[in-house]
Amino acid sequence: MLQHTWKDWQARTLRRRAGRALSRQLEYQNVKARKVRGREADVIASMSRASQRVRSLLAEVSSVKSDARVLEVGSGAHGLIFSFGARNGIGLDPLAVHYASLFPGWQRRAATVAAVGESLPFADGSFDIVLSDNVVDHAERPATILAEIARVLAPAGLVYFTVNVHHPFYAIASTLHNWWNMLGIPYEIAPFADHTVHLTLDGARGLFNGLPFDILQERVYIKEAMEMIRRSPPRHAGDRIKRIFFKNALFEVVAVRRLD
Repeated sequence: MLQHTWKDWQARTLRRRAGRALSRQLEYQNVKARKVRGREADVIASMSRASQRVRSLLAEVSSVKSDARVLEVGSGAHGLIFSFGARNGIGLDPLAVHYASLFPGWQRRAATVAAVGESLPFADGSFDIVLSDNVVDHAERPATILAEIARVLAPAGLVYFTVNVHHPFYAIASTLHNWWNMLGIPYEIAPFADHTVHLTLDGARGLFNGLPFDILQERVYIKEAMEMIRRSPPRHAGDRIKRIFFKNALFEVVAVRRLD
């Protein structure tokens, strides 16, 4: 009984934390929408470069057909799907309705669905390509999202996945932040309030454990993250810590769904 109550409490707390991360993201994008007004063409050009880079990566391992069924899980405000060039493209995000209103200049380029990645509203094998670009660490259950991606991806389908990984120092700090929030202490540190978890490299790789994927390409940009912070003048103590313990290093995977 006690164990059941403890798990329920943890689940409720994590749900509140994920909700808070979404709330903060919407606040941020409301501000950003005002800042980019009148500069939409520049934003679209940047989005297009990012999308075409990913499309080229996927094309290195398999042809990307013009009629491919493409889903982006966590398409957000500026997702890859909006410049991916997919006739049958769908962007999924819990804040999709808000983003369509804030950024109509590009959000209308693809159909969007307001839903969470932990429960994708699609049948098994519905897509040929699934994209998930640096979103799962903002969600309630990252591992469940990967399992759902595997479910909706057709056999031999491709997945492009990224998430920022961090030195274990930040994973410990994130856990402590979670704990004092769980205990009702209302003090927030912005980077930890924006994420449900700070994944280590091993933690990010572990999201694929037991799933029917073959990893075709894996890149980890730890060195690049360290070089970037060292080139930038420190703004506060947190930037000085990053020079010792790397933070926000991109973990990038291209994988194929194994044949059933």
